[in-house]
Amino acid sequence: MLKERFKLISGTANKKLAEEVAKILKVPLTPVEIKRFSDGEIYCRVLQSVRGCDVFIIQPTSPDASLNLMELLILVDALERSSPDRITAVIPYYGYCRQDKKTKPREPITARLVANMIEVAGVDRVIMFDLHVPQVQGFFNIPSDNLDVVPLFAGYIADRKLKDIVIVSPDAGGAARAREFGKVLNAPIAIVDKRRPQPNVAEVQNVIGDVRGKTAVLVDDLIDTAGSITEAANILLKFGAKDVYVLATHGVFSNPAAERIAKSQIKEVVITNTISLPGEKSIGKIKVISIAPLLAEDIKRTHEGLPMGVVYEEMYKKLEKKMR
Repeated sequence: MLKERFKLISGTANKKLAEEVAKILKVPLTPVEIKRFSDGEIYCRVLQSVRGCDVFIIQPTSPDASLNLMELLILVDALERSSPDRITAVIPYYGYCRQDKKTKPREPITARLVANMIEVAGVDRVIMFDLHVPQVQGFFNIPSDNLDVVPLFAGYIADRKLKDIVIVSPDAGGAARAREFGKVLNAPIAIVDKRRPQPNVAEVQNVIGDVRGKTAVLVDDLIDTAGSITEAANILLKFGAKDVYVLATHGVFSNPAAERIAKSQIKEVVITNTISLPGEKSIGKIKVISIAPLLAEDIKRTHEGLPMGVVYEEMYKKLEKKMR
């Protein structure tokens, strides 16, 4: 039974999401003690026995990425020394995911380093959402799930009944994501031609595709400083788009993201709660969709050894009916 051998643990990075998942699964969160020593070192202790249990830890490595990653590793180590049957790290937002390749000499591939650290700590399986690039899964030598939120976002757009939409990728690298949304929503796609001279600095040049008179829906995996997304919105409006909406799985929202979004001509920014949104960044233009039901289902099916594909098939069937 789920309640007998199943344990759900939360770190401090996004406890609200963990509480939502626990409520859906009708199980309590296993209590843990997490504190800081005076010098900043992290201390973790699991306050219930996990011997022989199937343990799931929910801890996105969101900002502060290094601190939350270290907390995850220490929690895993505490569990590994307590004889569980299996440890699954649920990392809704995988920090350092953008450092997935070398583009210049003597650069690190930090996404691979983090994967190695998670494995060495003792994790047996990883569950993540909308990786920056899907091939990051290949950095793991353990089973990994990369869940997508396309049906959640597509359902939201269908509910809004937006007319004459065009799905837009903010750069060439996101074209596959835009194509997937376009296929689901039966909409054309466009691509913003963007040049990035240095990290977090984007210069938008052109638009590939027809956006004139249409409602542009920009889709991306994450929003950091919001520089790219607001500049993309500006150029879409210059090219004749009627309105601009934004869909992004991860709301990193480093400063000055919230201010930029508030001042922009973007109608609405829709994100998920893979990262906890601080109150000071919760502005009127930002709408948050919860991944808790989808995550709870995946956790339950992972525990029971059942496939997740049938869940997505059912979600797409419901979406198809809604769009008729």
